[in-house]
Amino acid sequence: MSQSSDISYTTDELAKLLKISKLTVYDLIKKGELPSYRVGKQMRVDAADLEAYKRRNRMIPEGPLGQRQQPASHDAPSSPSIPRSIVITGQDISLDVLARHLETELPEYRMLRSHMGSMDSLIRMYKGEADLVSTHLLDGDSGEYNVPYIRRLLVGMPYLVVNLLTRSAGLFVAEDNPHCIAGWSDLARPGLRIANREQGAGARVLLDEQLRLRGIPQESLPGYGETVTNHLSVAAKVASGEADVGVGTAKAASIVQGVSFIPLIQERYDLVMLKKPENKLWIESVLGILRSDGFKRELRSIANYDLSRTGEIMAEA
Repeated sequence: MSQSSDISYTTDELAKLLKISKLTVYDLIKKGELPSYRVGKQMRVDAADLEAYKRRNRMIPEGPLGQRQQPASHDAPSSPSIPRSIVITGQDISLDVLARHLETELPEYRMLRSHMGSMDSLIRMYKGEADLVSTHLLDGDSGEYNVPYIRRLLVGMPYLVVNLLTRSAGLFVAEDNPHCIAGWSDLARPGLRIANREQGAGARVLLDEQLRLRGIPQESLPGYGETVTNHLSVAAKVASGEADVGVGTAKAASIVQGVSFIPLIQERYDLVMLKKPENKLWIESVLGILRSDGFKRELRSIANYDLSRTGEIMAEA
């Protein structure tokens, strides 16, 4: 008996099996021709869905100039259309709220959430592997968020940058702040152990920029090379005593017991979308949702976000 229902393929494996590029695989997934789901950071397609895709394409004969034609028979009922996918990257809970609003407003689309850092998200967008990217990357020299990085990474691409929210970022310390840490400069103290994020995460970029601006060597911080992949894990390491300090958000600090939070910066959390003709419909929906009273009211009930610029276009290429 076939065990194909237990088999799934990564995008790399699909590209090899179908003898096409990985970018073409993502295009098929985004068009809904290959149903997919995420396991961690990997997108996967079940073997049964791959076989169904191959059968559909075998049944469609080639017409003039090699173009595919639909079968002439009208007796068989047409199969229901598979919804197109929108890959949304980022970890903030506001993105889950946005995805839910989009699913309600655009039932013909399927929202796929990918929990990855800001820099990786922009790289995925450049490769054609993400549609709605969230980013909070500080440029220490200009003090500007996101746009300097977007300009460098999305060269020659037509993008739209719109504000999702502004939130408080700073340092996690143990309850009652036993080391009396007050700001970034205190990270120069010998012996302070840090809980760090992975390369490309917005919190990691924020830390690295603050260290660079103050001339504090990364290697002087015990724990700098050991990383975790989200704010809650950083806060948990500080709460458990495995680290003395970490970078994160006020929201994460409010969730983890045994952690105090030192607010140091208001970080701008933006969304990036590519202005392609096929994206026009859902981009308009995103803008409408962001500017709606209902969406803002829901976010205010979850966390102490600053929504004064939500829905404002920050940059456009």
